[in-house]
Amino acid sequence: MTAPSTYGLSSEARNLHWLLTNLVEEVPGIQSVAVVSSDGLLLLSSDPGHTRRSRQHRPAKGPRGSSADLATIVSGIGSLTVGAARLMAFGGVKHTMVAMEEGSLFVMSISDGSLLGVHGSAECDMSVVAYHMALFVGRAGHVLTPELRTELRKSLEAESTGSTR
Repeated sequence: MTAPSTYGLSSEARNLHWLLTNLVEEVPGIQSVAVVSSDGLLLLSSDPGHTRRSRQHRPAKGPRGSSADLATIVSGIGSLTVGAARLMAFGGVKHTMVAMEEGSLFVMSISDGSLLGVHGSAECDMSVVAYHMALFVGRAGHVLTPELRTELRKSLEAESTGSTR
């Protein structure tokens, strides 16, 4: 994974980028990661530069390889499970896992509706992925303020248009 540029970002934003980079690099089998706001907007990704390339090149595996596509999937699954939990009156959703023949998708609540989504290969150890996701959520949840979400969103928008800070 190529580390995204964190030049000009606050220390909280740089720390979240660092946590995300560590998650991807330390856990075998992780394909991509997306942090999504409660309104479904991509805030942080393991491959932010890939969002603009995804429409030109379609990789063999994954949700078209685009972090924006992963964010859409994570947001949709998050919304569906929250609705199901309300309907069944079982309380809030902590995490969701979808195991498929050739991979897995993990979605975990961070804070105030924000979600962490991880796309893993078929070979990844689901318990290891879930453990490291819980560590990320524990470290990131208390700093993901509205101001930080705005900063992360603007940073991704600037990167996708190719402008610099």
